[in-house]
Amino acid sequence: MKKNKDVISQNNKESWLYSATVKEHFFHPRNVQLKNPKAGEFNGVGTVGSPACGDVMTIWIKVDLKTKRIKKCTWRTFGCASAIASTSMLSAMVTRRGGLKLADAEKLTPKDILKELGGLPARKIHCSVLGDQALRAAIQDFNKIGQNQKSKCKILVSR
Repeated sequence: MKKNKDVISQNNKESWLYSATVKEHFFHPRNVQLKNPKAGEFNGVGTVGSPACGDVMTIWIKVDLKTKRIKKCTWRTFGCASAIASTSMLSAMVTRRGGLKLADAEKLTPKDILKELGGLPARKIHCSVLGDQALRAAIQDFNKIGQNQKSKCKILVSR
């Protein structure tokens, strides 16, 4: 895949190289959560980052309680183009082909996201980590809270 020099730094000594896939996911991000989700729409949420440094990422997941597959994954970020593209790609990866099982989603790494994107400039690789960390936080949230939905369902059915 040919990469073009898109942005040249002010000192003209280095350039950032973005793949066509990165640009596609930045200009047309998938699964963005623009409004606050409705109550019960998701059963896992994770937020990572720091407003002080400028990058904050939240991911919401809807996990099928029977199959433990991620059926829906949406996100919102205050971050750069690389963070947007990385999380857009991540959300597409975990929901393809009926959704990844939680165990498989937990095995995803920033390298997997970078490979799907066709790479990122070295100085922007940390952006792919935000989405990965937010997904892991959402899965942890599901494991703590979302699992209780299953037990509540059993209690309601048995009454």
